[in-house]
Amino acid sequence: MASSATGDGMSEAQTSEKSKKTKNQVDESELLTVPDGWKEPQFTKDDNPRGLLEESSFATLFPKYREAYLKECWPLVEKALGEAHIKASLDLIEGSMSVCTTKKTFDPYAIVRARDLIKLLARSVPFEQAVRILQDDVACDIIKIGTLVRNRERFVKRRQRLIGPKGSTLKALELLTSCYVMVQGNTVSALGPFNGLKEVRKVVMDTMKNIHPIYNIKTLMIKRELSKDPDLRAQSWERFLPKFRHKNLAKRKEPKKKSVKKEYTPFPPPQPESKVDKELATGEFFLRESVKKRKKMEEIKVKQAEALTKKQEERNKAFIPPKEKPLMKKTTKAPTEGKLDIEALKDKVKKAKTKKLGAPPVNPAPPTSSTTNKKKKIKTKNKG
Repeated sequence: MASSATGDGMSEAQTSEKSKKTKNQVDESELLTVPDGWKEPQFTKDDNPRGLLEESSFATLFPKYREAYLKECWPLVEKALGEAHIKASLDLIEGSMSVCTTKKTFDPYAIVRARDLIKLLARSVPFEQAVRILQDDVACDIIKIGTLVRNRERFVKRRQRLIGPKGSTLKALELLTSCYVMVQGNTVSALGPFNGLKEVRKVVMDTMKNIHPIYNIKTLMIKRELSKDPDLRAQSWERFLPKFRHKNLAKRKEPKKKSVKKEYTPFPPPQPESKVDKELATGEFFLRESVKKRKKMEEIKVKQAEALTKKQEERNKAFIPPKEKPLMKKTTKAPTEGKLDIEALKDKVKKAKTKKLGAPPVNPAPPTSSTTNKKKKIKTKNKG
């Protein structure tokens, strides 16, 4: 009885521990998931009323072809950065843009966003899109693709593949990732949410590694549909995602003679026998030079005879006639019926005789009266 009571107590304790574990797991999963529609509260002056202690500044160069556009839109850049109390300056002589904090700046991360803004402007991103970097839920990523492919022609082809015909591939990527993507020169500038930037970087790097972007776009479309189902959020999506394999990869050429590694032994290999040792073993060393020469000549003659026979066989091959295939005679099939129709055969023979040229008719027709009268008239004319 005591043992059964102790057993029940142990089972209850185990079930209570399991329930606690499951509760802890549920709590952790709930903590990790971000509720829908939640936004981080905006950083205001009340959060940092005293401002910053030190001045921070960043500068970046821009290409010559961007000078006219930057000169035109610079007042808008100053206005946008002025709201965050950041000073911006444009140096056309040096070809650089710089941003720095002021005494009124309260947001410590605003200078980092201002740095990203001038970087995007230098990489041909229009001002309307680049200003979005000043928002809290927007980030940027400048992907360098210039050094990923050595051959210049191949690089241009792959970069064009990323853009697609009339920019269709790039547009599809933008819609699926909710990011703005700009391909310019040796860089790809992306602007949008963090999850989207991660996907954009993966697609760009795979495209430069000769993986077509349409495969990644297909997986993104499937992921988008799966994310709508709340039951599948906590599950693995590997079974739904397509697995693409390289079909045109050239097989590695294997050598004809594969060298097999011998087992390691600490002892050195035995010394190979020299020519003199071989002659001593066979007894040729003690023979005279004349006998040695005679043996060599005999060996040479044997080899020559073998070579001649081989050549003669090859020459005779041309005169050997090839084997002809036996002609298959057409065999007439015997009539299936046991009894022959003799009357039918007689009729066929009669018809065949009438068709033959020069053969007399079987039943000759009697001469008509008109033909006899004509013959009589011809005779009387001849007499007269």
